[in-house]
Amino acid sequence: MSVEHPFRLSNAEALAAKAPYTFFIPSREEREAVVPGAMVKLVFEYLWDGRKLNGERMWVKVTHVQGQEMTGLLDNRPYEEGLEEGMVVNFAPANVVEIEWGDAPHPEVPTPRQFWQRCYVDECVVEGCVPVGFLYREEPDLEGSDEKYPDSGWRIRGRETEDPADSLDRRKIAYVALGAVLNADDSVLDLLEAPVGSAFVRDEESGEYRPA
Repeated sequence: MSVEHPFRLSNAEALAAKAPYTFFIPSREEREAVVPGAMVKLVFEYLWDGRKLNGERMWVKVTHVQGQEMTGLLDNRPYEEGLEEGMVVNFAPANVVEIEWGDAPHPEVPTPRQFWQRCYVDECVVEGCVPVGFLYREEPDLEGSDEKYPDSGWRIRGRETEDPADSLDRRKIAYVALGAVLNADDSVLDLLEAPVGSAFVRDEESGEYRPA
């Protein structure tokens, strides 16, 4: 089956490296253990002019594996014309972002810790413009909270600057997953298990936190 339009497959490891606390992929052990009959999700990047989308995440049913060379059949109907359900796709373990094993044998690996609980944080911290300056944990605000990913109680502020336009009371506040903060500044990682009532200030010279 011919494919009219060019595409490439994203490197899942590179995507995960950009957002390690919110973009999770199977372990290398799992990705290299894929066998025919399993389903894998790949990220297709579209390269032609006039496309409606930059890419799509789609499932591929694995049909052949030889070392790092894997082949499967596209198991989704693409939104974009030019790719077709059932087309042959060649890929490698590095391209796999998700696996559905079905009845296929697979290794048992521990689930990595995830950080989906929410927090209030300066937007400039999440955007990577300012590092964390101090943080404290209060009783979570559970009113209207998402039951699946509730408020953690953490309130995270960026380092103060000398710019009057960037004063703390003028900053925009975001309500995001703790993982989004860690993607930008994971210096607070070891503090997140501290109980309600905890507060920490970051030393600007050493970068270490001390109780406040």
